[in-house]
Amino acid sequence: MIDEIRVENLALIAEASLTPAPGLTAITGETGAGKTALLSAFKLMVGERADASMVREGEECLVVEGRLYAGDDDADGHVVRRRVGADGRSRVTIDGSLASVRELGERVGSTIDLCGQHEHQRLLSAANHVAMIDEWASDTIAPALAAYREKLAAAREAAEELERVREAARMSGARLEEARFTRDRINEVDPQPGELEELEEVLPRAEHAEALVSCAYDAHEAIAAEGGALDGVNAAIAELARLKDLDAKLGAFADELAEAAIRMEDAAADLRSYRESIDFDPAELQSMQERLSELRGLTRSFGPRMEDVFAARAAAEELLGMVDDAEEREKRAERELESAEADLASAARDLTRARDAVAPAFCRAVTRQMKRLEMGTAELVWESRQLPRDRWGAQGPCACELLYRSGAGLTPRPMRRIASGGELSRVMLAVKVVLGNSDAVDTLVFDEVDAGVGGATARSLAHVLADLAKTHQVIVVTHLAQVAVLADTQYVVRRTKDERPKTSLVCVEGDERVAEVARMLSGDSSQASLDHAREMLVEARSER
Repeated sequence: MIDEIRVENLALIAEASLTPAPGLTAITGETGAGKTALLSAFKLMVGERADASMVREGEECLVVEGRLYAGDDDADGHVVRRRVGADGRSRVTIDGSLASVRELGERVGSTIDLCGQHEHQRLLSAANHVAMIDEWASDTIAPALAAYREKLAAAREAAEELERVREAARMSGARLEEARFTRDRINEVDPQPGELEELEEVLPRAEHAEALVSCAYDAHEAIAAEGGALDGVNAAIAELARLKDLDAKLGAFADELAEAAIRMEDAAADLRSYRESIDFDPAELQSMQERLSELRGLTRSFGPRMEDVFAARAAAEELLGMVDDAEEREKRAERELESAEADLASAARDLTRARDAVAPAFCRAVTRQMKRLEMGTAELVWESRQLPRDRWGAQGPCACELLYRSGAGLTPRPMRRIASGGELSRVMLAVKVVLGNSDAVDTLVFDEVDAGVGGATARSLAHVLADLAKTHQVIVVTHLAQVAVLADTQYVVRRTKDERPKTSLVCVEGDERVAEVARMLSGDSSQASLDHAREMLVEARSER
């Protein structure tokens, strides 16, 4: 839901701010006042394409800012800002962080639907009709659709496996020979997991065994041999102990040296054990060096890591196994595909039955709303045609479409071929009312939904928009007083007649609103028009 939107330097708008009501907001004004520029602001906020020509003449950039709430659970909301420079470059921030125009469209555009008379692509495209049915009856259709998609994925996987088996059977002799060489070459060396790493750790010690033994021996002798460091420390301890009764500090020094002597004895013992643990065996050293060379040869050929070597052997063995057992594997893959296709066909029938059961009820509900909009005997008709198996997709196994019958007894036709712009506007409005809370859209912005509408139809249209505002935030640009009086909030777009004209946006209440409704009714502010406007507003308040 849009909490507020601010616009700067967009076309004729120097600066404007709109705080729409949670329900129905009407935007009115004379033709040419600049309502189109305001609609452009909504388009920019939902991630549509920007154009340098949108920037107000003489200004460096335009800015559109908005604060939105994503449902009742969103206590903090989100702040979006879009800046378009005079050079056409666009910059987007969401909650103060830089974002792309695509991200803006995904996060904001999915919650706001711009329903202009020439922007009914969702209604004109048959591909979207089935999604409307699925939204409306999601409790019934969602499980069947999920099961169908699961079986479709399983069938595709089974078909890919069968093709892989057949491809292996058709494989050229060169590829088979390469796989056989890889398997045999690696098996000849027979590497073990972790073996290379262990050799790389142990071998340097084996290669320098003599130096390590000599080092440990010399260190041991320096500590523990006659006249070594340990003898010197013990002599110092004895000297300090002799006079410790005269000064306690000497006793403390003796104790510290005694501890050091113990550690030195331990170190000397460890050095002796270390020296004795090193077993220099030239034959074993050579064997380890040769083994490391073999393993590194494998990593050079199939690596660079030993994990790659194991993976290459596994792939080669699988390939050779498929060829060696090609006939049985192909039969097994064919059986699995046949089973997967049978499961898919069953899931497809369930999905089709589920949609065909609810779609006519959806059409009847939309048709009832169309009658409210004075569309006579026009109605929507559900058509579902089974597609060839190779054309089944994620949406289902049928080509589904909502057809438009403009009158009783006439042949239903695709809406893109038969319905006029005004008819499409009203059908779209009827669909929106029926979908209610089923869709994911929070805010609906209508432009010219009342084009060519008057009389009783205008009043019906107004009440349908008011009903829609019970489940959505609705913002409507309108020329109909019947719509304006039912709005919770009304804004007027006005254009100055200065040398450099600009558009302003004003929220009207009280007498100002009465005067605007009177203008919409008769184009003047005569007492009769004002009285009529006031009467309509009072009546509308009693109906809300």
